[in-house]
Amino acid sequence: MNNQERRVVVTGMGVISPLGLDLDATWQALLEGRSGADYISRFDAESFETRIAAEVKGFDAANYMDRKEIRRTDLFVQYAIAASRQAVKMAELTIDERNADHIGVIIGSGIGGIATLSEQFKVLFEKGPRRVSPFLVPMYVCDMAPGQVSIALGAKGPNFSTTSSCASGADAVGVGFEIVRRGDARVVIAGGSEAPITPIGLAAFGQAGALSKHNDDPSIASRPFDAQRDGFVMGEGGAILVLEDLESAIARGAPIFAEMLAYGATSDAYHITHPPENGEGGARAIERALAKAELTPEDIDYISAHGTSTPLNDRSETLAVKKVFAGRAYHVPMSSAKSMVGHMLGAAGAIGAIASVQAIRTGLVHPTINQQNQDPDCDLDYVPNVARQVRVDTAMVNAFGFGGHNASLIFRRSLN
Repeated sequence: MNNQERRVVVTGMGVISPLGLDLDATWQALLEGRSGADYISRFDAESFETRIAAEVKGFDAANYMDRKEIRRTDLFVQYAIAASRQAVKMAELTIDERNADHIGVIIGSGIGGIATLSEQFKVLFEKGPRRVSPFLVPMYVCDMAPGQVSIALGAKGPNFSTTSSCASGADAVGVGFEIVRRGDARVVIAGGSEAPITPIGLAAFGQAGALSKHNDDPSIASRPFDAQRDGFVMGEGGAILVLEDLESAIARGAPIFAEMLAYGATSDAYHITHPPENGEGGARAIERALAKAELTPEDIDYISAHGTSTPLNDRSETLAVKKVFAGRAYHVPMSSAKSMVGHMLGAAGAIGAIASVQAIRTGLVHPTINQQNQDPDCDLDYVPNVARQVRVDTAMVNAFGFGGHNASLIFRRSLN
């Protein structure tokens, strides 16, 4: 491969989410405005201030892995493997000795194997160090999502994890895009995976003041941009895209669902959890992505919002979009999947990317549900409550994370 920049397209997608166990089921539920939030079933949450979450239901890792592998992998890795297998199948991609060295895996996770780590702390304290599992480290570290996916699929190209809190999945897609564009791989399997719904995860985010306490009706607890929002609903799952050099995709007759144009990333350098109230960090990421894509705000037809349902974040994101888009901000539909799937943390940006590609493919944008009370500080078009038919040629994805991480991605209808 030479150093000429390549065009990068999306040839496959895979999803494990609180709304469904594949892309079609998840997308249909998003369009219908269904909530994946419910009372926590995985453990007794009665003593917690927040007792709700958006859990993945009905997932069976045995559909994607053998029993021995399942026992040695954390749930976040299982979600990553499942979504990756789906995406590779959709891309009609066969990985073998002829192309393995040119296929990379970049998967983000903000927390990694928190369930395994929590369980093994209990073993340590109750039974002593000699009873701690020898598989603890390879089960909980974040890089085991891409590591195990590369082993499962035989991909031998660049392989690592991005960890930037809630921007992890978007950063993974962005980094994967850059790797293909500069010619270090022909294909990158990229996205995010997370399985944080554990007692320690719920307690930690609850004590940070990030979670909704709307326990009376879980389905309306996640309400991005609504005046009554009080925090996010924890979600989980995996979301993966196959990013491919356009020439490679055409040569093998692969399906092409969209082209990726740009990735912009910045840091707030402001606070460990709070975004700056003026949204300047997010605005700079948006500006950077637009500049790299050689586009203006007039070219953007849809924004997949970060939209967490936390008071500060939604206001900051709204201001960021207004800062860059000016008057155009009021005319661009902008919706948050977190109103339905909850906050999938390290997978959030990746599922936003998939929602954007789907909007380009289908001409439909999913709603932001639970829009009931107008917040004067959040006055843009959040596609309230009902999906909308919109021709989307170019879409933007926003993802912002604890620590001040900001990422914006841009996709467009493929021109081949």
